[in-house]
Amino acid sequence: MANVQYYDVILKPVITEKTMGSMTDKKYTFLVHTEANKTMIKEAVEKMFPGTKVKKVNTMNLEGKKRRRGTTVGKTAKTKKAIVQLASDSKEIEIFEGL
Repeated sequence: MANVQYYDVILKPVITEKTMGSMTDKKYTFLVHTEANKTMIKEAVEKMFPGTKVKKVNTMNLEGKKRRRGTTVGKTAKTKKAIVQLASDSKEIEIFEGL
């Protein structure tokens, strides 16, 4: 496994209608490094966003999609999504507040 630091774990937030609706329950969705595990994701969220306490982390491995360019067939890169549930006494994540 590669040497993944906490600032390399979270790549970007996922902002869709479904994820915006789940933010009322303090559930936030992120694209994460494919080799990150649940404890690494928990530590990364708590270090990157001070005042947050992670209650639970759910992860999903997403396979790459098939893409065609002429006669050549290839695949896009694999991705991994994490849904992070914060504790009820935890502070909100600031990057989602203005949306």
